[in-house]
Amino acid sequence: MRLTLLFAIIYPLFALAQVKEIQLFDGKTLVGWTDRQGGPPAEGWVVEDGCILRRSKAGDLYSKETFKDFEFSCEWKITAGTNSGIKYRVADYSGAILGPEYQILDDAKWKYAPEHLGATASIYAIKGASADKKLKPPGVFNLSSIVAKGRKLEHWLNGEKVAEIEIGSEDWKKRHAKSKFKSRPEFGTKSGRIMLQEHGGKVRFRNLKIRKL
Repeated sequence: MRLTLLFAIIYPLFALAQVKEIQLFDGKTLVGWTDRQGGPPAEGWVVEDGCILRRSKAGDLYSKETFKDFEFSCEWKITAGTNSGIKYRVADYSGAILGPEYQILDDAKWKYAPEHLGATASIYAIKGASADKKLKPPGVFNLSSIVAKGRKLEHWLNGEKVAEIEIGSEDWKKRHAKSKFKSRPEFGTKSGRIMLQEHGGKVRFRNLKIRKL
């Protein structure tokens, strides 16, 4: 009886610990982030006003920790013309460091339709976001979320799900076969790092959080 009672008390606490949200950014430093090789971030990445800021040419920024199944969220803001993104499950796929990407872009400046494969919130080069997505303009923060669980991927923008796909489904197979990742059958399935992309222009990230599933 005592053991049963003890288990009833401990198990909920253990389960709660398992789903605890992790802060990937402390708002003050780049502790927990590295360059591609695992060294210190390049000087083009700085912390300013509680944000990770890509101020100048810097290379991509990677989380030290790896994740496979998770819920991730952050706020981001770009200047006009900026191209950036959030990659996840970033790992070695047949000799290339790759991962699915939540695209971040000034859609209007690049003249991309909302559902374009390279427009904001798309599963880059695989599946576009909803045509009626609610994207805020450059200079205003957007809220993005990524859910990766098993073979299911979801992209959310400002509280609404705008793209989803299941790796290995018929839809995925057709899209993957037409994509730049077609020679890598395991693409998107591995545990890997979170990556903030440096692709030209200023971009700010804040409130980066992740919860393992």
